[in-house]
Amino acid sequence: MGNPIDYAPIAAAAFAIPQFLPQLRKLGATNDTAGVSWPWATLTSVNNAAWFAYFALSGYWTALVPASSATLLAGALAAMLARRGRAKARPAVLIGAWVALLTAAFGVAGRTGLGTLLTAAFILQVTPSIWTAYRTQRPTGISQGTWLLIHGELSCWATFGLHKSDPRLIVLGFTGVAASLLMLARIRRTTAIGRSAAPP
Repeated sequence: MGNPIDYAPIAAAAFAIPQFLPQLRKLGATNDTAGVSWPWATLTSVNNAAWFAYFALSGYWTALVPASSATLLAGALAAMLARRGRAKARPAVLIGAWVALLTAAFGVAGRTGLGTLLTAAFILQVTPSIWTAYRTQRPTGISQGTWLLIHGELSCWATFGLHKSDPRLIVLGFTGVAASLLMLARIRRTTAIGRSAAPP
């Protein structure tokens, strides 16, 4: 019988595949974009496309489904936010530069180059979401369900990365856990303020 930790990517997939559905549903139902970052959604789509390539080249086959799901659903979220006026020129230019850098890294050094660059990708990806959430007075548009799923997925990748001694997955996992806890704390604080302000 294999080590149970070898099945961590399957658990990560279970968290990751529906990850953006709560945020998509909330935005569609309420049209509330307060605290939701367009650069975060766009970078998530871009970076997961790059992770798809890295996982395929590394032979982590079970990771391909969640990576493709995040690419498509985060892309759909980015499109919805853009239609609501959340896309701005400067972040778009910076994201374009990041795409060019990922492409160049892969072209020059293949999987190793892409993986090295992806070590910093999640930090780059989640920084706009945390910045937007904490800069917005009442970030009521953020979905708690999405960030709970992100926490679950990245906890699995942190565990699996430690098990496989893969520094890229370790950085991805622990950065994701930290970011999701910061976002969940912000959502909880916003909810508590909303409840205290509500009439009795």
